[in-house]
Amino acid sequence: MANPFVHVELATTDLGKAKTFYQQLFNWTLQDIDAGGRPYTVIHVGEGTGGGMMQHPMAGAPSAWLPYVLVDDIVAATARAKSLGATILRDVMPITDIGTLSIIVDPTGATLGLWQPKMR
Repeated sequence: MANPFVHVELATTDLGKAKTFYQQLFNWTLQDIDAGGRPYTVIHVGEGTGGGMMQHPMAGAPSAWLPYVLVDDIVAATARAKSLGATILRDVMPITDIGTLSIIVDPTGATLGLWQPKMR
């Protein structure tokens, strides 16, 4: 598959409660890291697509999962999404030294993240 789902992220209103719930439900291994000055919890699932959890960055917004799709060129993919009718919720943004993301809302109202890892 050319553009697989590569990461699933939970922005939650209660990070502690979410960590306890999902770790007990699925026995995931959780790793707390510093993500550019913000706490972030990496989800290790063994086989399959992993993800992360964080305190929701938008006050008053509900907890929600967001899937990310791998792209070769984040700038071009974000521009193409916009040309096809998507709204750009978060424009292209580097994430520490690991890659670059953008977040789009498709023409039907569904939110999706785009991800390009940093070339090493």
